[in-house]
Amino acid sequence: MVLDERVELVVASGKGGVGKSTLTSSIAIAASEAGYRQVVVDADAEAPNLHLVLGVDEWDSVEDYYEGRTAYILEDKCTNCGVCYEVCPLGAVEVVNGKHVINQYICEGCITCSINCPENAIRYKFNVKAGEIRVKNRTSYGFPLVSGEIVPGRPNSGKLVTDVKNRAYKIIGEKGLVLVDAAAGIGCQVISSLTGAHLSVLVTEPTPAGFSDLKRIHKLTKHFMIAPMIVVNKYDTNPGFLSVIEEYAKKENIPIIGKIPYDPNVPKSMALNKPVITEYPDSPASKALKEISRRIVEEILPRWREFRMKYRPKRPEPYIPVIVKPGQ
Repeated sequence: MVLDERVELVVASGKGGVGKSTLTSSIAIAASEAGYRQVVVDADAEAPNLHLVLGVDEWDSVEDYYEGRTAYILEDKCTNCGVCYEVCPLGAVEVVNGKHVINQYICEGCITCSINCPENAIRYKFNVKAGEIRVKNRTSYGFPLVSGEIVPGRPNSGKLVTDVKNRAYKIIGEKGLVLVDAAAGIGCQVISSLTGAHLSVLVTEPTPAGFSDLKRIHKLTKHFMIAPMIVVNKYDTNPGFLSVIEEYAKKENIPIIGKIPYDPNVPKSMALNKPVITEYPDSPASKALKEISRRIVEEILPRWREFRMKYRPKRPEPYIPVIVKPGQ
């Protein structure tokens, strides 16, 4: 199957642990078997794990990613007045052995301390190593995988995800499928994952928490005018709540393209670093995953423009976050 342009499909959820990576791997394998030219992206820079599901233990290239700055104190100029300690909004300034020092894992280089330092004793390290961009040219399932991992404590995970996606664009060029496994939630890296996407699969569970977070991630897709579809994982664990999700989907014009039953074979396959559809192909979850993937690969992607026009929001709904100032 050849797509006549680059099409980006993002698998996302407001809640963690709902099966995004399991579903992404299933879609990727189905697309590969159908002959799609594709590149798969793990866009969870803080906790990437798609490579584990796909059994990737070695990367063909690993590139250090440098970004931002961190502050440090010149000991010979510091008088230990404590002003930096008082004004730091992140609590990055600590007292160690009677001296003020800046914790490099917490500091985000916001310059608050240097502006307020009466002795001009604070300097910055620029282009700090903030993470890695990793590429597997060809997984055992026949497609490339691009992943990023941020250094613990470093900010701007969203910027790293943007660079990871840009690397994927270079690999795929102007034609093909870009399949993105987003992080959980609605933070910076999820925003970067959704930016520029055409379609999204929103994964949820039939629980109050799952439903609440589904509405949050859906609001974000409306901000970007992305056509969504819903997959309900472990739908049989709380069948009474399933109708709540179905009513919401109908009201919001979102198709539910599949429901996956609870299946103990899923965690078993993850422990083996294998996709459940290949390790336990006849299990209940595998059958559901394969049918969902078939629908996406055979019905939705070949006519993605029609799907997008039918299900994307009628108008953008800007998502305006609530800004909480330090100290509030």
